[in-house]
Amino acid sequence: MAWTKQIPANPVVAVAGATGAVGREFLEVLHDLDFPAAEVKALASARSAGKKLPFKGCGQVPAGELVVEEMTPASFEGVDIALFSAGAGVSKEMREAVVAAGAVMIDNSSAFRMEEDVPLVVPEVNPEDVKWHSGVIANPNCSTIQMVVALKPLYDITPIKRVVVSTYQAASGAGAAAMDELYTQTKEFLEGKDLNIDAFAHQIAFNVIPHIDVFMDDDSTKEEWKMVVETKKIMHDDDLAVSATCVRVPVLRCHGESLNVEFEGAITPGQARVALEDAPGVVVMDDTDNKLYPMPGLLAGTNETFVGRLRKDPSVENGLALWVVADQIRKGAALNAVQIAQLLLP
Repeated sequence: MAWTKQIPANPVVAVAGATGAVGREFLEVLHDLDFPAAEVKALASARSAGKKLPFKGCGQVPAGELVVEEMTPASFEGVDIALFSAGAGVSKEMREAVVAAGAVMIDNSSAFRMEEDVPLVVPEVNPEDVKWHSGVIANPNCSTIQMVVALKPLYDITPIKRVVVSTYQAASGAGAAAMDELYTQTKEFLEGKDLNIDAFAHQIAFNVIPHIDVFMDDDSTKEEWKMVVETKKIMHDDDLAVSATCVRVPVLRCHGESLNVEFEGAITPGQARVALEDAPGVVVMDDTDNKLYPMPGLLAGTNETFVGRLRKDPSVENGLALWVVADQIRKGAALNAVQIAQLLLP
């Protein structure tokens, strides 16, 4: 059923999962974009109720503190936009209540991404898809988001046949406990102590782990599967072939991706560079003479998708290779969701 309710110019916004890493980032992004909210509600589990979160303010909401409320189905009465980052189970549990209250759920989990009636949106790529939502809009996987932002301006030159992507994903993509484990293990390693391994399947300090999420029947991981199916949906191209290998690296924040892209028609690195430089949300950082290229350790907290090492891929007739970096908590999660919310404004 098509959504008919008009979002007001100054909507009431609920942040579900406000005490988590992405939830806190939602609050930062709402401030940074000066989202025109009439009110911002911070929601979380019962154990977080009563906590106070600093908020720099946005729209009609002054700077100060937000008192966290326990999230229940009744929490969404009077809410216009609900930004969710509380896990797939909570999103599924609260979906009916959110939609029944007349709010639009923008969900950061994997709960609804591949449902036919749920748009999967990256505003720089397929903003028009928000028009057919029925109360829920999904935020794609973080690694998918930055890849399609870089691919879209190239696809517009000539359609893409195939993408081979290897990811270099930061520890924070696995949550706050994973970041803590990287810190702790690094200290233990340097002190010659036994390493505490809990958040990851293996040691993460001074190591890389070619395993993110669960393994599937074809021996790919669910993270890799997400990149394949989500890219097809966002790009509106079921024939686009994607092969992904997703790897966790000992970086705190920002994912890197190595892309080899095969196109249907001819495309030069020069053409690609011009298209990327003109593309919204993209920064070309590519000056090899001066050793300039995107690096995760230097780009934490940024909003853009950074592209470098742009060159011809000589292994195929019409191929390019490039390197892409983005902050997966900002563009890969909170920023993308708030940008979707902006698309809903009158």
